[in-house]
Amino acid sequence: MSDDNKNLGNDLNDMLDDAKDNAKKAGETISKKVNEITDEAKESAKEFSDDAKETFSNAPGDNKKMLAGILAILLGAFGVHKFILGYNKEGGILLGITLLGIVLSCVGVGIIVVWLTGLVGLIEGIIYLTKSDEDFYNTYQVGKKSWF
Repeated sequence: MSDDNKNLGNDLNDMLDDAKDNAKKAGETISKKVNEITDEAKESAKEFSDDAKETFSNAPGDNKKMLAGILAILLGAFGVHKFILGYNKEGGILLGITLLGIVLSCVGVGIIVVWLTGLVGLIEGIIYLTKSDEDFYNTYQVGKKSWF
């Protein structure tokens, strides 16, 4: 009976060794597949990134047109759209006039001042949004036209 146990033990050890070898081979195969998939994903991501850079580098204005136009309509009195476009002096002027109008609103004249600066922002926002991307870029970012 002890010879049978030894043979059974040897058979079990052989099966265990075979299972280890098969698991090792499967692990190597899986590792190779994972590396292949990872390399393909990296290549696809690089191609997508390059395509996106090419697409958006051709878009003049770096998408500032839409942002500046919407902010001009919503917060034009505070000159936020001017700061977005890099016109810090003009943005400061609008902001200062609006704040002065808010302070003077207790007198009554300030309400008109705030209303007028808001109207300036509304008009500029409409102008920004109705221009083509190329025209906006050439006018406000290359030509540096700061008002209307």
